[in-house]
Parts: sequence; C-alpha cells; structure tokens
Amino acid sequence: MIELKNLNKSFIKNKNIVDNLNIKINNGEIFGFLGPNGAGKTSTIKMMTGILDIDGGDIMIDGISIQNNPIQAKKKFGYVPDNPDVFLKLKGIEYLNFIADIYNISSGVREKRIERLSKRFELYDVLYEKIQSYSHGMRKKIVDIASLIHDPQNWILDEPMTGLDPKSSLELKKIMREEADKGKTVFFSTHVLEVAERICDRVAIINKGKLAYIGNSKEIRNNVSLEELFMEVIEESDK
Repeated sequence: MIELKNLNKSFIKNKNIVDNLNIKINNGEIFGFLGPNGAGKTSTIKMMTGILDIDGGDIMIDGISIQNNPIQAKKKFGYVPDNPDVFLKLKGIEYLNFIADIYNISSGVREKRIERLSKRFELYDVLYEKIQSYSHGMRKKIVDIASLIHDPQNWILDEPMTGLDPKSSLELKKIMREEADKGKTVFFSTHVLEVAERICDRVAIINKGKLAYIGNSKEIRNNVSLEELFMEVIEESDK
C-alpha cells in the first residue's frame, strides 16, 4: 500500500509543481496516474521513490515513511523509470545480478527469477550482451526485469509502455495484472488513456500538481470513456 499525504514539491518559490496531493493506493489494485504534460506526475513518482526530496507532507510505503526511513521503504518497492538508459556499459546479466546483490537475493532464487522473467520478456538470449547494444524497447524490458528481481510488494512504473512492441506491452500488462492479483500494489503513470481504461482498477487525474479526479475505472466505463472524462476534468480544473 502506498499513501501520499499532503504531498508538496516546489522548484520555484511560491509555485508548487505538486500541490497538497492526497492519494491512497491499495494492495491488490492497478492504479493509473494520469495528467497532461507538466502536471507533476514524474515529480510525484520521483518523490515516491526517494529520488527527489519532499518539500511538504510525506509518503508511506507499506506504512514506512520514505523521508524518515528511506532504506526500509525502498526495500518495499520496485521502480521502472521513464528513461531506461541505465548502466549501459554492463551486460544485461551483470546489471540484474547487481540489483539482486543490492536486495540480498540468494543465488538460487535470483537465477530462477532471471530465467523466468527474461524468457517472458524475450531477453534470455541477449543477457550476456552489453545494455548499450540493446534497442530502447529492450532496455525498457531489462529495467522491468530488474524492478521485479526482489519480488516487491509495490511496483511503481513511469510510462512503462513507451517504446515497447505490442507483444512486450501485452506481456507487461499481463504481469501487472498478475502482481495485483497476488495482493500487491501496482502504480503507473501513462499518457495512453486506452491502456489505463482497460487495465486499471482505479485512476487519478492530476493537473497543475493538484488532484483533479479519482475514481473507479469500471464506473467510468459504465458512463463515459476515460478520454472524455479526462478532457472534462482538465478543462474544468483549468478554469
């Protein structure tokens, strides 16, 4: 479970890019985090993962404050950044073992997970090649695998579908559903509203750093399309 409590972030004096954000993401759900460019989505995610400092409020990861106990909180989630260009000089297998070492994953466990996940993402045959030789989509997939290597209770993904081919995108969506069905929390941002409408249990829409809407995806589908709702919410919050 992830809780954003009165969350604030400012890069310019007296102007919040994230403005008093309050959201609770439950175990066992896929939660879509939506908003136009510059709405504060990535800044929020970077605070959730400890990359950016929090200017006000707090974030709780399974009841642990990312501010007060960052190491313990970071053990509770896996993170997929929007930019997959990480450790390019390492081979895929070296990168995955490095991440497994950070989380103290035993040799036997990591070998099984690496084999299973790399085969699902069709990277098994290139694990001994350097990441710099990978395509953008392949780099996204190696980061996806790394984020799951320690079997986290919470999975945080920033624009995870970008750059993936249709088959890989479908596989990722299947894994997201599987993780949620295990009682885990899946939180992801996306610009692809059709994807959010199809796979999310709940969605939140932010605009100018503020929460403009939060609701159940099934209820949305019974009334309007997510695209129509998104445009209505953004237009209303711009007034």
